[in-house]
Amino acid sequence: MNAEIFDAGRDISGGYKVDVSRGENVDRVSSEWFSRPDDERFLSLDDLFASVRGRAERSRTRTVESAAIRVEAHRDDPERLGLVLPSSEAPIAPTHWSFGQLSRLVGAPAAYLRQLPAPLAGINLQYGLTNHRAEQIKTMEVANGRTELRAVTGPDYGRIYGHELVSAVQRIAGNGTGDTAGKCPVCSTAQPASMSPVST
Repeated sequence: MNAEIFDAGRDISGGYKVDVSRGENVDRVSSEWFSRPDDERFLSLDDLFASVRGRAERSRTRTVESAAIRVEAHRDDPERLGLVLPSSEAPIAPTHWSFGQLSRLVGAPAAYLRQLPAPLAGINLQYGLTNHRAEQIKTMEVANGRTELRAVTGPDYGRIYGHELVSAVQRIAGNGTGDTAGKCPVCSTAQPASMSPVST
């Protein structure tokens, strides 16, 4: 087995050197950037950092018992499903991702449940939560107009927040707008592969 070792030496300014000759032009990055909703498009890493930092500040994690979660759905709104967690005053809206995690927890096929009207999906999910072995789970909830359940994990799950990742990228790529070789997709068509947009 051959292994190459690259010297990640720092330059005199204290940042890491970026070798742009090792990157490649990935046009898909720009098209994906343009297809995102307005609130998910950022022209600089500073803007991205501010957004994901704000989300982290509006979030909370807590550990609850899976059997204590109550599923709410109403016939008059067949598209909306809510989850009532212990000590919550109002239902929390699951994201696509967290709904899948919760479904997997109780052994329900998330892809199938997503095709059902919310009341029917809710009945099935509630049955699974009530009859499945109760487990301690960690939730991540984010308030943004309404509270969303963004993740359901094991109680010992450790989390690295998006702004921590962006901060690490900024140490290498600056603001991503021209002060370094890595640029945001709208600012440059030639972008090193390592600078694809950070997931928020």
